[in-house]
Amino acid sequence: MLYAVDTGKKITKLPHKSDYVKWRKRISTDDYARVVARIRATTEGNEVNTAGWIPGSNWIGTPYEKIYYACGQNEIQAGLFFGLIVFKLFMDDEDTVWGFGRYEANGHTIRSMTYFKLNVDPKTLK
Repeated sequence: MLYAVDTGKKITKLPHKSDYVKWRKRISTDDYARVVARIRATTEGNEVNTAGWIPGSNWIGTPYEKIYYACGQNEIQAGLFFGLIVFKLFMDDEDTVWGFGRYEANGHTIRSMTYFKLNVDPKTLK
């Protein structure tokens, strides 16, 4: 689950849902499942995950390439769709509580969302 540390609230709504729904309709169920499986495999066991660092910069030949085509070969939209997929995965995770936010690394603002595990039992949050 996603938890907004600054407000103390559980996040249950996907931002930019209309964009997500539009792009999701353009990718097959099997291709979407491959994207989700790759994200899960990449993030499993990590305490911290930054969405933009998960896929790498070259999506050719990876499951992520289908996102690019679902977004009309628009790199910016593909990145946004990828970020929404990651957000949704962490939001729907019933076993782990994830905090999130935008941060800096080496004095530069990270453009994508960073997620971090919180040491909280999900059953204790409403």
